[in-house]
Amino acid sequence: MAPPILSLSATELEQWLADHGAPTYRRKQIWDWLARGATTFEAMVDVPKALRGALDTAFRATSLRPIAVSEADRGLTTKTLFELDGGHSVEAVVMRYADRSTLCISSQAGCPIGCPFCATGKFPFGRNLKAHEIVEQAVDAARVLAQEGRRLSHVVFMGMGEPMANYHAVVDSVRRLADPDLLGISPRRIVVSTSGLIPRITQLGEEKIPVTLAISLHAARDELRDVLVPINRKYPVRDLVDTAQAYADRTGRRVSYEWVMLAGVNQSERDARELGALLKGKLAHVNLIPFNPVEDTPYRAPDRASIRAFKDMIEAQGLNVTVRDTRGREADAACGQLHERVMRSRQTAGV
Repeated sequence: MAPPILSLSATELEQWLADHGAPTYRRKQIWDWLARGATTFEAMVDVPKALRGALDTAFRATSLRPIAVSEADRGLTTKTLFELDGGHSVEAVVMRYADRSTLCISSQAGCPIGCPFCATGKFPFGRNLKAHEIVEQAVDAARVLAQEGRRLSHVVFMGMGEPMANYHAVVDSVRRLADPDLLGISPRRIVVSTSGLIPRITQLGEEKIPVTLAISLHAARDELRDVLVPINRKYPVRDLVDTAQAYADRTGRRVSYEWVMLAGVNQSERDARELGALLKGKLAHVNLIPFNPVEDTPYRAPDRASIRAFKDMIEAQGLNVTVRDTRGREADAACGQLHERVMRSRQTAGV
């Protein structure tokens, strides 16, 4: 099987072009066509026909194969399940707003962290994605949006997987997403989420790429976070927040703390007080995320009044807080749910 063209770096592709008697500037043309949504080399009409033929023989335009799509919010939210080389699958979600278009991107097939409220962790972990597989999700989103007269403006690494557990591919993909010759997305419009791999947060702070760091927090005391985010047993919550603050100090970028609201679990006045004490004086913002129900878990979503009350309690602690717009609730909304539905249907069918 031919390699996907984005598996080559700029230098590698330029060398291939030189070896085939083509000027290196053709590399920018090829990338530009991919960024504009070309799915075949034949569509790259300003590239000489002989070179298009050679490219078609040597490469694939993408390694991703869409196998399921769900829509919500009257078409403003679309989730695509892609099959990867080797048979694993990942989700990518495009969310359209009045002022921006955001892609929620996956970095692993499955997730090794094992948070009990997350659909992604319910199936066995597959593998890390390669950098080009991450970038290809964004290229596909850019293609879809271009057909609608929109541009992909923001990327959040909040899809399937723990980005920091696939660190080098994620950082490589961020640099490629930001490359003006490809998608040109400012790192300031890219969010990298983590459940708390402390050494990798420190390493990210040394990369000199000003992405926003998001911490999947969900609890402010070790006793509860050990259950909700099992990696907390290795990297306790206070150490995690101290490391995140060091990232903020080094980069000048405010850290986002994500808090999935679970009814009767992490939305009490005690939780708000503990969160206030944990983040007091920190360059921080709290994102409250209403839970999207996942089958076969004991958790449920709080009602709107409870969400508002918890938001008020956090604000009373002096913290900046917003309630995230919950998109796609009727369309396999939670991370991993479309994957779960398709995998269950395949198991039922004996595929």
